[in-house]
Amino acid sequence: MTTLRRRIDTYLGQLLDDERFAFYQAVAEFGDAEIAPNLLRWERDHLLVPDETIAKMGEMGLFGLPIEAEHGGQGGTHLDLVLMGLALGYHSHSVAITPGAATSLGSKPLQLFGTSSQKAAHLPDLAAGRRMIVFGLSEPGRGSDATNPEVRAVKSANGWVITGEKCWSTNAKWASHVVVHALTDPTGRKGHRSTCFLVPMNARGVTYGEMGGKMVWRQSSTGSISFDRVEVGDDSIVGALHGGFKVMAETLNGGRLFVASLAVASLAFALDRVSAYVQERIQFDNKPIGRFQRVQDVVFELDLALEEGLTWLVHLLDLYSKGTLSREQAAKVKIACSRRASELLLDAMEICGGVACLDEFGLIRHHNDLFVTRVGEGSNRALMSQVARPLLPGIMSDLQ
Repeated sequence: MTTLRRRIDTYLGQLLDDERFAFYQAVAEFGDAEIAPNLLRWERDHLLVPDETIAKMGEMGLFGLPIEAEHGGQGGTHLDLVLMGLALGYHSHSVAITPGAATSLGSKPLQLFGTSSQKAAHLPDLAAGRRMIVFGLSEPGRGSDATNPEVRAVKSANGWVITGEKCWSTNAKWASHVVVHALTDPTGRKGHRSTCFLVPMNARGVTYGEMGGKMVWRQSSTGSISFDRVEVGDDSIVGALHGGFKVMAETLNGGRLFVASLAVASLAFALDRVSAYVQERIQFDNKPIGRFQRVQDVVFELDLALEEGLTWLVHLLDLYSKGTLSREQAAKVKIACSRRASELLLDAMEICGGVACLDEFGLIRHHNDLFVTRVGEGSNRALMSQVARPLLPGIMSDLQ
């Protein structure tokens, strides 16, 4: 099969400065060398991302990209994190989300809201990839309704007692701590009822189990974490008391940009795979199927969506770095990129035919993994209401 040449590189070369583009290329080369040759074996043997691969990403500094240099990080921006997502997500969302979630969801709450002592205690090890923090938001009975967690933290003489369960927690297997979003003031106004706590995974009463049967992001650890009267002190609070929703919302803003980058990475892979295949696949009069306009239409749509998604993402990342990115903007790019990529992956598979169902061809992997980009970091359906809210203030002003 023809070696893929990345169309995405053409667009990124126009959008980035030389230093950022060189960084992206270095991570892409790592993906070619470390992920592509091993991915099928990991999948067929039902393995999570191996520890040695995680260690190599740590050595590259991928877990510390946006963490300040004073805390052992690379001192970069969220753009660097998204470039990593594009480079690694091209082959595997599972691999990309491992440092991606560890950074955009794990260390980000401490960066944004942590105390000086919390940052000093955790960020250096997080930046080096020696430690991960898992983001505890989703619950068996709560997903999109993030203002009303079922996990509760009750004030005690020595601090707080946490009870309940979190699920769909990325990187749970490797996590040393979990940021737990818990209800602390049931009678408070919406958005001011919860608090975030930083809880050690080895604390008494904390249990973790890998969620079985998952058919997407199959090399990524996805865990269920239970809290049976877990005792923590006031010094474990991340952000303000009863300000947990703000911690979650601001963290997810950047996380949605990263998830959008995974959708765009799938578009990039599909475009390269399809454009190569339709020039090689011979049918009808001993000619390649790429000569048919309906096939060309799919290649065109993939290319158009790729350029649009990249341009939009880079623009929003500039706003994010300036602190002016709104929740609605982050939600819109995540919704649009994930939906468009999902639709076009089906078209790409159709024109390739039966070979598209084979794991070694790669398209079925991206097709399946794209489902997570539609529901992760906020379900698209729920986020649409959030985006519509400022457009319909007369009827939606009473909603959070």
